[in-house]
Amino acid sequence: MSSKESSGKNLYIILFLNSIYPLSTSLKNYLIDHIKSCSFEKNELISKAGEVCNRLYLVKKGMVRGYFLSDSSEITTWIDSENEVFTSITGFFRNQESQEYIQSLEKTYCDYLEYDDYKYCLNHFPEMRQINRILLEDYYILAEHRVYLARIPNARKRLDYFIAYSKPMFVDRIPKKYLASFLAMRPETLSRLMKELD
Repeated sequence: MSSKESSGKNLYIILFLNSIYPLSTSLKNYLIDHIKSCSFEKNELISKAGEVCNRLYLVKKGMVRGYFLSDSSEITTWIDSENEVFTSITGFFRNQESQEYIQSLEKTYCDYLEYDDYKYCLNHFPEMRQINRILLEDYYILAEHRVYLARIPNARKRLDYFIAYSKPMFVDRIPKKYLASFLAMRPETLSRLMKELD
């Protein structure tokens, strides 16, 4: 599923999780033994529709997007970058075939936990359940933003809303054809609106 995997102990994800909720020594030790690292080349497919994605990734450096195909057109549904967690929701949490593709937009470096290890953590470490709750809250907030975004009828206002809720410099890094798809507008419209911002 990934282009390059490392057995070296890159513990970025431990620092990330500990910043959300303090980790016990026993959980840290478990994670040290079970975290894996990987990297993806620019534009590499990380997961395909029809596959079961059994990994929960944390982006250390880079950018990824999720998309689905509609009449051979790619419709971008989400875009994540550093310090964000991603997976195929139905694939990972329901063990079902995904309907979406996940692709790296830059050279991307990740840490990840496989599904069985993630479930073990939830069942055996109370602090992991707290972290899971907080991550789910964050996910629902982001999902709420996407719902609002999709309901804004004006292209200019959709772009303004997206910029307002994005990390600094995030918009500049996204290939414009994917940003236009995410914002449900033609690339020419996005180009015109971006020029008006300059």
